[in-house]
Amino acid sequence: MTDAVKGPASYFPSIEKKYGRPVAEWKELVRSSPLTQHMELVSWLKTEHGMGHGHANALVAHTLAEGK
Repeated sequence: MTDAVKGPASYFPSIEKKYGRPVAEWKELVRSSPLTQHMELVSWLKTEHGMGHGHANALVAHTLAEGK
């Protein structure tokens, strides 16, 4: 029996399905952005890529946490 994915990563399957790109590609976009602040990146994903707030927030949180 495997544990269910929790936290920001639990959004990844629906992000891939809804926005048509693999999560690795989204993470690379976040990393390559000149923006560095969490909410700046969330706003950028929402305005430039049409992502919903929850999906953008989860993606940014997970990506930034990897850098720590």
